[in-house]
Amino acid sequence: MMSFFEQHAIYVVLVIALVIWLGLAFYVNKLDGSVKQLEQHIK
Repeated sequence: MMSFFEQHAIYVVLVIALVIWLGLAFYVNKLDGSVKQLEQHIK
């Protein structure tokens, strides 16, 4: 298993970066919904 990580390190890094970006996108989308709800509540 460790040899896979050593031979394909770039793919491991890309997968980790993709997971982080997807998590950030989900968080920003959720935050945007909360902000829209607060804006409607204020008006």
